[in-house]
Amino acid sequence: MDRNTVTGFILIFLILMVWQYTTAPTPAELAEIKTRDSLERVRIVADSLAQTKQTKDLVTNNDAAVELPDSVKMAQASGKFGLFAGASIGNEQTYKLSNDLVEITFSNKGGIIKDVLLKKYHKLEVDSLGNETKIPLRLLEDRKNKFEYLLPMNGTGTIKSSDLFFEGVQSGNTITFSAKANNGKIFQQKYTLKDSSYACDYALNFNGLESDMNAQNITLNWVNWLDKLELNEQYERNYSTVYYKEADEDPTYCSCTSDDEENISEKVKWVSNSNQFFNSTLMAEGTFASANLATQTLDEKESDLKKITSSIKIPINAGGVQMSFYNGPNEFERLSKFGSSLEDVVPFGWSIFGTINRWIIRPLFNFLSGFIGSKGIVILVLTVIVKLTLYPFTYKMIHSQSKMAILKPEIAKLKDKYKDDAQQVQVETMKMYREYGVNPLGGCLPVVLQMPIWFALYRFFPGSIEFRQEPFLWASDLSSFDVFAMLPFEIPFYGQHVSLFTLLWVLTTLIYTWYNSKLVDYSAQPAMKYMQYAMPVMFIFFFNNFASGLTAYLCMSNLFNIGQTLVTKEYVINKDKLRDELEGNKKKPKKKSAFQQRLEEAMKEQQKAQAQKKKKKK
Repeated sequence: MDRNTVTGFILIFLILMVWQYTTAPTPAELAEIKTRDSLERVRIVADSLAQTKQTKDLVTNNDAAVELPDSVKMAQASGKFGLFAGASIGNEQTYKLSNDLVEITFSNKGGIIKDVLLKKYHKLEVDSLGNETKIPLRLLEDRKNKFEYLLPMNGTGTIKSSDLFFEGVQSGNTITFSAKANNGKIFQQKYTLKDSSYACDYALNFNGLESDMNAQNITLNWVNWLDKLELNEQYERNYSTVYYKEADEDPTYCSCTSDDEENISEKVKWVSNSNQFFNSTLMAEGTFASANLATQTLDEKESDLKKITSSIKIPINAGGVQMSFYNGPNEFERLSKFGSSLEDVVPFGWSIFGTINRWIIRPLFNFLSGFIGSKGIVILVLTVIVKLTLYPFTYKMIHSQSKMAILKPEIAKLKDKYKDDAQQVQVETMKMYREYGVNPLGGCLPVVLQMPIWFALYRFFPGSIEFRQEPFLWASDLSSFDVFAMLPFEIPFYGQHVSLFTLLWVLTTLIYTWYNSKLVDYSAQPAMKYMQYAMPVMFIFFFNNFASGLTAYLCMSNLFNIGQTLVTKEYVINKDKLRDELEGNKKKPKKKSAFQQRLEEAMKEQQKAQAQKKKKKK
């Protein structure tokens, strides 16, 4: 590994450090999160105790109330629920819609989706011995979830749809929930599940109730407690949030790493509560009037990952409101068919890195997966393609290194000549490079060109559901870290597991560095010689928790680099011809570039300054 490659790795390391530091929650934010979590737990316990006491009082002291006549119950409910007094009394019933991909359970209490079973995906649970067990993967199943409409009724104020019992009528894969008002009007919710789809056509109908409501919009109060679905909880936490799309803007999202809130006064096309690989999205056929969205990151000890709260204003239209309700995987192709940029919930990243992932790496990966069954082999083939594509630049880098290796004896003579003047050695070395036509920065380009690909792959592997729970060699899940061994204790910043792909990457990097360092002179910068070995070791703490798909790619990339370098230096580059080329360059007339002139002038000024310092000391 030459100094240009080391410089590239140092830049990557510093960028990752800055990125991790700037995106991490501040101590004040963490304290605030813990305080809110504590208050929330206290509230839940208090509500539970109050409910228990209320139930006991009802059973022990007010048994007769259960036997009240329906007319009395109706009279009591009419004051609170007004026109919907009749719908406030009933018993909960469940209904199911199913196709080849999903089974959705509905409740007539509120007319809501109570549970979504994804038939082709599973959740892994790991016991204390490291044994993995597959269990059904479900969305929206948390009992703390809310999905309720706040109906602004004349006279009685706001009525929550969650307090109403809807009458359910199922026909095939369509179910209609109707909450009947006392004046014969109906508030209706209709779900239709299509074949081979994770989305339901979802419609609201007011059937004349518009005149009984004193507002232009109704509010949907949607509270979704995101469950922990993946093995790598830290990854999942950093890739889970609420996304949204304003009508005339690109999709965006609330912060993934800290609590956040967005108040959108403009029209909104869709709102998506997204885990790392799955999402629940409500899409309007037209637009929603506005939305207030908030995310709350929960403590790691909690059973849930995050709490997402959405308050969405939905226009009250005489013709009803048409929507789609998607509950399924973050599959790029499937989401893109909705035609409203919903595929942007796949966390491929933004700017140039997201573009590389969406329109270069992803299509190439899908093409290779079409005839290669193992995702690990696909990564290997992808590595070869990337390396062969960049080989012309890699060849130039190796060619430049070979030139510098040939000149190494001449540089050694300069050091003997100017033993006590390192500055003069650098000046003379630069002159020699210019004289023989050698560019010492010629090896930088391949490193610079690969950096966008490295950063893109950093988001591609943990963001692509295609790698989820895909095994390769000892790795059980290419979207998460590989566990070769478990430690009896946890190491700060490292973890409790040992990633073998990471260790192999470090080992191959050290071998590659040692091989290249034999041809490089570090006498002017001896610290660089040791830094190039220290950098890979420092990266162990980062890569140990990275997706094994990425560390497998880096390891394969190193092995290919070593082979590519050996073959190029020993069999492709003719050293005798290269010496003749250097001698030919030496005989050609030289013209200094403006940069070279400024560089030499700067070095001469530095020499003068050092000479003056020596005189003063004397």
